[in-house]
Amino acid sequence: MTSTKISSIAKACSDLNVLNCLLTYKQHQFVVFYDENHRITVGSRKLDSDNWHFVQPSGFFIPERNRYSNVTEFDSHNYLTMAVDKDGYIHISGNMHVDPLIYYRSEYPLDIDSLCAVRHMTNERENRVTYPLFFKDHAGNLLFRYRDGMSGNGDDLYNIYDCQTKTWSRLLDSPLLNGEGERNGYARLPISGPDGYWHMLWMWRETPNCETNNNLSYAKSKDLIHWEKANGEPIALPIDIKRGDIIDPSPVKGGLINMSQELGFDNKGRVVITYHRYDEKGNSQAYIAQFKHDSWIIKQLSNWNFRWDFKGPGSIPADIIISAVKAIDNNRLEVEYHSSWCESGVWVIDEDSLEVIEQKKYIPQLSEANYKSNQPIHANTVVHVIPSINESLKPINKYYLRWETLEIFRDVPHDEHVEPTTLELIEII
Repeated sequence: MTSTKISSIAKACSDLNVLNCLLTYKQHQFVVFYDENHRITVGSRKLDSDNWHFVQPSGFFIPERNRYSNVTEFDSHNYLTMAVDKDGYIHISGNMHVDPLIYYRSEYPLDIDSLCAVRHMTNERENRVTYPLFFKDHAGNLLFRYRDGMSGNGDDLYNIYDCQTKTWSRLLDSPLLNGEGERNGYARLPISGPDGYWHMLWMWRETPNCETNNNLSYAKSKDLIHWEKANGEPIALPIDIKRGDIIDPSPVKGGLINMSQELGFDNKGRVVITYHRYDEKGNSQAYIAQFKHDSWIIKQLSNWNFRWDFKGPGSIPADIIISAVKAIDNNRLEVEYHSSWCESGVWVIDEDSLEVIEQKKYIPQLSEANYKSNQPIHANTVVHVIPSINESLKPINKYYLRWETLEIFRDVPHDEHVEPTTLELIEII
């Protein structure tokens, strides 16, 4: 059994089901979360100390929401994320669902006390921001991806940061994914593969209702600027529904859901896709796909007799989770699955045939006690355990952040009273 050290960080809000963020950089650790009053709070410590230092950055007033940028609403889209650039400056974004850009940057390296709100990055298309994410290119440059627009009508935009001038500019002259005013793409961040390419997976959605997801799609790029289909055919930007490389042309109400689409690599470095959709009987099933012999080969992994019947707008609970493939050895892959209707498990898959050759019990890396409620804030709570974003330390999953909240309320305000949760740090020792 893995040995762990658990320590308390601070009190955090528990009446809102939204993701906080933990980041480990060299010998420093940072956390950003909402306190019991829904205010953005940032903490820092050195890894050789258990003492956290906290600040609450100031905000600006958002007339459209009748709130300040450093205080959140009851919206599970308003997660918080952060990064440290290659000069050590801290970047934080979040608390947005079709809102003006909310972004903080430190004035000094590794110094949370100097975090200041920066009103604009490029000062273009920054009034309806959702899904902010930081990542880095092969040269270590900091990039920022977000959606401009709304569910069912939006574009994916990419910015790149210049450490020398401390300014952002567009990575691309056009959106990477273009909804054409009729839909939007729900994409995973591009992933750097063992073949030197960046690989990206997404699906399209026609309206704010989650059942209108359709057409699971893929593209790859050497430089994040020039994009191709799986067969190497160039894709003109922006990528719309007619230009992408469609893996599975699942129609609206076919069971595609943006919460269950993952991209990984097999033992030979080839791209493998896992996702959820309905079968011919309308039941939920897990599928695996790979590009072989000039076409996408799709195999069904599960044989379930239940249906995840999701529909409507707003955040929904992740009632089925299907992991990305994990390459193990001897041409075998593993895929974990979790469901509200059956026990969790692991499929062992032959990477050449994509057939399931074994089914195993799921064994979490942390003890099961870490995933069970131990804080009496409410009779029915959700336990969150997320790994740290790691800039320099290995193993990647050495640190985890843990807290408890109420269930998702589909982004609707509520008056359910609960005590604040204890935000905890789990360290594998």
